Amino acid sequence: MGNSTDYSRVFKMSFAGVYPHYIAKAEKKGRTREEVHQIIFWLTGYNEQSLQKILEGKTNFEDFFTNAPQINPNASKITGVICGYRVEDIEDKLMQQIRYLDKLIDELAKGKAMEKILRS
Repeated sequence: MGNSTDYSRVFKMSFAGVYPHYIAKAEKKGRTREEVHQIIFWLTGYNEQSLQKILEGKTNFEDFFTNAPQINPNASKITGVICGYRVEDIEDKLMQQIRYLDKLIDELAKGKAMEKILRS
């Protein structure tokens, strides 16, 4: 099973399909949808309006990140392990961006302070 095939499956997943899991993961730990949005906006440069379009349009992960207004330059400060992968070592840029988002949501759910999560 080559990596490229695993990745392409992930890339074609609809962002709207995974989004509720981000929200659920945060809310289960007492965090809010607003905080999840703040993380998404910080990482990608999208805003409330453009995010709604993405959710309604069933945009896949590949397009979500490829068309992002701006991947935050501080995203490279996101380090650590998520889903068994060390994010800073992921060579595929797109996969790395997807894992960045997973990692930030994970930190939110673990109760990390927002300014720490947003690497300010």
